[in-house]
Amino acid sequence: MTELPSAHAAAVTDRSRLAGSAYSSDQDLAARQALYRWQTPRYNLPGIVAEKLSAVRVRGRVVDVGCGNGKFIQRLRDERPDLALLGLDIAPGILADVPGPVAVADATGLPLATGSVDAALALHMLYHVPNIPLAVRELFRAVARDGLVIASTNSDRDKAELDDLWQRAAGDVLGTGRGPARISLSARFSLEKASAFLGEEFGQVETAELPGTITVDDPEPVIAHMVSYRAWADQHDVSFDATVDRARVILVERIGRHGAFEITCLGGVLVCRR
Repeated sequence: MTELPSAHAAAVTDRSRLAGSAYSSDQDLAARQALYRWQTPRYNLPGIVAEKLSAVRVRGRVVDVGCGNGKFIQRLRDERPDLALLGLDIAPGILADVPGPVAVADATGLPLATGSVDAALALHMLYHVPNIPLAVRELFRAVARDGLVIASTNSDRDKAELDDLWQRAAGDVLGTGRGPARISLSARFSLEKASAFLGEEFGQVETAELPGTITVDDPEPVIAHMVSYRAWADQHDVSFDATVDRARVILVERIGRHGAFEITCLGGVLVCRR
């Protein structure tokens, strides 16, 4: 995948758009998370993160930077009540139902003393940061000398079938055969780029890939995933609603013909140590 056009990159990182629309509540994020219910194998990402934190000592301090709707914080509160957890996000609205303590904060200026946490999480969020190297430096600064950072993101090849579906639907709407690509949220910090970004600060970066296949026999989970990109509707050079409607028709036809629609997924978790 090529680099995002500058306008798309700006839209993916625009704080007012992120806080005021994309993550003003957990509705859109939850729709993207929900699609993985139909994935095989089904990875328990919060469980994987909890396992990676097993070496963090009792009363260890863990910060979830860009915690979103608190999916990971809740899991850690259940499994590791001994940890001192803090959730940070730039979007006040999405923090409303996250178990505290939480705070509104920017990844490029963490409100944390140097070396003050035993572990930091940066899960599916660094692609939203305008200055990724600065955010990585902040993560490095905040963790103790023997601490760790856990990041996650998607591959450039993740959900290629959804990209193809969007372009086919957009092409039908525009009458051009194949329409413009949909915006990619993770392209700036994809699995292919993440190790290089993190390796600028951390001496050890271990990557675990999480491949899988989502199989649905109902178009609605896929449509809900597409609709969750509404905050970036103006970046698609085609009517967003008309494209979603056309995609639903295509999906209904395809599922009727083949019995299911398959989406190839590839994400990954990166564990970073000094």
